[in-house]
Amino acid sequence: MHLPQGERPDFGHADMIGPDLRRILAPNPSPMTFWGTNTYLLGRRNLAVIDPGPDDPAHLAAILDALEPGQRISHIFVTHSHLDHSPLAAPLAAETGAPVLAYGDARAGRSPVMTALCETGEIGGGEGVDHGFAPDIALLDGQEIAGDGWHLKAHWTPGHFCNHLCFESGDEVFTGDLVMGWASSLVSPPDGDLTHFMASCARLKALASRRHLPGHGAPIDTPAARLDWLIGHRRGREAAILAALDQGARTATQIAHEIYTDTPAKLMPAAARNVLAHLIDLMQKSEAFPQGPLHADSRFARPTGNDAPG
Repeated sequence: MHLPQGERPDFGHADMIGPDLRRILAPNPSPMTFWGTNTYLLGRRNLAVIDPGPDDPAHLAAILDALEPGQRISHIFVTHSHLDHSPLAAPLAAETGAPVLAYGDARAGRSPVMTALCETGEIGGGEGVDHGFAPDIALLDGQEIAGDGWHLKAHWTPGHFCNHLCFESGDEVFTGDLVMGWASSLVSPPDGDLTHFMASCARLKALASRRHLPGHGAPIDTPAARLDWLIGHRRGREAAILAALDQGARTATQIAHEIYTDTPAKLMPAAARNVLAHLIDLMQKSEAFPQGPLHADSRFARPTGNDAPG
């Protein structure tokens, strides 16, 4: 289910997409970022910036140039610390004096199982992480922040990334990379956690919002249907992975090549990380287990009556 996206906005142009809401597209298109990163400007005079984007002087200039007479940036919000979302926060804060607000640094919110995996040093991952990111203000789950013509409620929604936040604004939600209209989100351990991802999707669905404003791609006008698709898509992947394991032990890479039949070769490593996320989730549910110590290339198998997951 890929939603209609329309034409790509111009890079660096502040497009009005709602009352007191503008979007500026960063010039960082790629197979993982689609058109590029959406930076949002919310408010009337004292503005909130949501996801300043990659460390790009041209994008920094575009954000500052979008300020109209009498406007200033009072708050900088970051959904998560991937390199396409958070690095420009510090330069923008230096230019404006606005504080940076996020859930925490690049390790904040990591689950115990993912923390344990990191300690083994064999799980790999960590793609595109802004390891030096640290907010000025760490937001609590459910914390509300009000400004000039805007009001945001932070929802800790890990899954795509451990420190991921979505920001509720009235009947709209800024969804970062948890929910996108053009593709499903990458879930790559140890920063991504499929168990958390499914719970976060269910949490967003309970908000019953009118529109989602993602980190990449066009606004999503059918958020409930999109979340139903994302949840169903993941359940379908799980069923395919279990069916593959029923045929014998396999690695995440082997399974990815079996079930991601339409995926371009250059995206297969990301597909394998998604499969690994599913396998770790299945391991926690005692429906699969690695043969030997867990690492990115572990062979996983289904438990039998004589097997104890471990």
